Amino acid sequence: MVHKVIGVPEICFTVLFLPLLLEGVDILDPGEVVYHETRTDGVVGRGVILECGPILPDVYIWGFTEPGTDTIRAVVYNFGKGPKLQKLAKDLGDLTVISNTASLSIENLPLAAEGVYTCQALYDTAEGAKLYYYYVYLRVLVPVTKPYIVMSDSSPIEGTEVTMRCGLENGTGPIDYIWEQESREGQFTTVAEINDSNLLNVTEITRNHTGWYRCVASNKVNQQRSDRIWLDIIFGPDLPQIDVTPYSVTERGYSALERETVSLLCQASSNPPSQYVWFYNNSQVYTGPQFTITKILRMHTGHYACLAQNTYLNSRSKKTITLTVYYPPDGAPSCAIQPANNYSDLALSCTWEGGIPAASLRWTPYVFGDESKGIANITKIQSGPDTANNSVFLCQGSHIALDRITSCSARTWIPYGEPQCSAYATRNNEYLMLSCSWEGGFPRALLWWASSTGDMQGTSEENANILVLRSSATYSGKAFVCYAKHPLAKKAKQCVLKLEAPVLITQRSVMSVYEGSDVQLTCILSKNYPITEITWYNNQKQHVNNIPKKYVLEQAAAWTNLTVRETDSETDSGEYWCSATNAVGGAEIPITLMVKRYPFPPNITISKIIYNSRQKTDVDLEWMLQNVGELTGFFIESQRLLDPVKKRISDPPWKKLIDMDSDSRSYQINNLDPTVTYAFRITAVNRRTIGNPSEIKTPADPPFNAYPAVIGAAIGGMIIATIATVLLFIFVVRNRNNNPRLHDLIFGRQNSQSRENINFPEDEVVGGSEGERGAEEQSPSTGQGPSMALPRPTATPTNLPPGEEPVNVTITVMASS
Repeated sequence: MVHKVIGVPEICFTVLFLPLLLEGVDILDPGEVVYHETRTDGVVGRGVILECGPILPDVYIWGFTEPGTDTIRAVVYNFGKGPKLQKLAKDLGDLTVISNTASLSIENLPLAAEGVYTCQALYDTAEGAKLYYYYVYLRVLVPVTKPYIVMSDSSPIEGTEVTMRCGLENGTGPIDYIWEQESREGQFTTVAEINDSNLLNVTEITRNHTGWYRCVASNKVNQQRSDRIWLDIIFGPDLPQIDVTPYSVTERGYSALERETVSLLCQASSNPPSQYVWFYNNSQVYTGPQFTITKILRMHTGHYACLAQNTYLNSRSKKTITLTVYYPPDGAPSCAIQPANNYSDLALSCTWEGGIPAASLRWTPYVFGDESKGIANITKIQSGPDTANNSVFLCQGSHIALDRITSCSARTWIPYGEPQCSAYATRNNEYLMLSCSWEGGFPRALLWWASSTGDMQGTSEENANILVLRSSATYSGKAFVCYAKHPLAKKAKQCVLKLEAPVLITQRSVMSVYEGSDVQLTCILSKNYPITEITWYNNQKQHVNNIPKKYVLEQAAAWTNLTVRETDSETDSGEYWCSATNAVGGAEIPITLMVKRYPFPPNITISKIIYNSRQKTDVDLEWMLQNVGELTGFFIESQRLLDPVKKRISDPPWKKLIDMDSDSRSYQINNLDPTVTYAFRITAVNRRTIGNPSEIKTPADPPFNAYPAVIGAAIGGMIIATIATVLLFIFVVRNRNNNPRLHDLIFGRQNSQSRENINFPEDEVVGGSEGERGAEEQSPSTGQGPSMALPRPTATPTNLPPGEEPVNVTITVMASS
């Protein structure tokens, strides 16, 4: 029976039913488990009741499953001893079990309480135990907060798209939105009702959408209205309307009499309201909708424009009217003479514009046969060749508002001299420019270029004409003609240019010179147009201007000289090129330069090379010529063979020591490093020609003399031996008691009666007292002799074996300095 209850797939609470089993409840086989599912909604912060069956079960367990998970966690259980809340209950709100039922009451409902609540209820019935599962799906609803409106643009421009969003801080969907617009009378009209979308999109806004808006948001819990917000549509300005007072319309617009008062009023719809600016002939004259001219004058005739501006949009619209004031033309007529009929005739033009009505004009003298008349602007044709140079023509003008005749005049004359032609090229000869001018005259002369075959080149121009051609050798030898035409000339004048490629010649194509001297190469330009300069290149094809210290240029219009300085046979011999290029071709000629070397100097041999002292700091060097030849001097070179630590230097370089004249045959080299082994060689020079170096030699040591060294060594040895002997004697005497054997070995032994003569003061005193005792023991034979001081007793033992008695020696040492 217990096994069947535990075996239900959806339940894992065997342990929870153990207390009930221990109480002795007899659980029969329940058969099928009963399942109930319900759904309920709760509101955040409010309360909700979750029911677990209609009656109180004997045993029940409430579990909770969070959305998105499969785990069931216990919330409360009752095994017959009252409900027991679990820790999870604190997270689900203020949870209590309603008395006498298994239903849950949750107050202050949080969002975390949303999920599936499972009540497992066990009933003990007469038929046996029955198990029920109550699934309660709790959805926690959030009331909508007070909405607010967010506009993509609160002041949109008419014709643009506007989006309004009804924003919410919180609220559970689905949420319905209602958009309302307030009329001028304060009545709200529903604009749109939208389900589950908070956006109101107006694709093309118009000025009629201007007004107050609010949105209403509602869900299952509640409904809220937003504060109203103003939608201000920006538009305009429309095309202005201009009213003119007094009203007088003509074919040209509006008209007014001089000295009248004229009022101009401008109006244009706009939001924000338009600002008005009045312009007179494109010049600003007034700001405001109404422009009034109290006393209009003739100078006020013209175009009046009203500009309406929307400063917010920076947009504007403009309308212009023409206002004509009747007045005579200002000033006097204006005369002009222009060429006509391909510069064969003259066009006489007279203009006196302005004034109402137009002025009358006529030309004099009557060169046209009949009198020439016209209004405001007249033009008449006069034959050019039939007109004398420096002719003057007069134009007279009249107007009904004037009581006098005004006039103007014009003079025609031909340019002085002849046309002038020239040619020049652009940088790098990329283009060729042919210039032709014939300045002066009235009207201006017409100029054009033509080839030698008569074909026109380029276009025609007045006063001056420049023909630009791409450089080409095909133009060499060809002629170009510039034609000049003036109405007073019977035929065209001309000037001719002939283009020629450069032609170069030289006085000498081969030059020879000894090296070291300067040489001058000459190049002459015989033909050349347009003019160009001569360019020199050296034997390495290098531009000589890039080597200024080596080359000197002298040039004039048609020749140039190149001076090669301090020529060298190895670097300066070869072909030098004289080159000239213009826009129609180029030429170059070679000039061969032969730089000769001076004769080879004689060979040299070193006859003597020796150190002049044992210090090896100075070397005496002598040499001689092996044969006869020209020379201008010598130079001596040295080479270090061994460094100070006697290591051989690999590939040692030669160092030049001195240059000498041709008469020198010896030289002393000083200040050498005695720790270095040197090698020397000598080379003869004949100006710039360097001869063969002599053989390489190292200095020999000076001759050796042994006699002074031997004598000096002998004398020094004798002095040292003498000093050593004297010092040995002094040492032995002073230490005779400590080294008796050494003392006896040097001075020999004496009998015990030997006496020592001591010249020290303390020995005299001691000797005197002992001498008295000795006198008493003297024999008669000895008492007659001279008195002598006896030596004092010594510590020498008296029982020495025969032959080893102490010996007394008197030594006198003399020291000399």
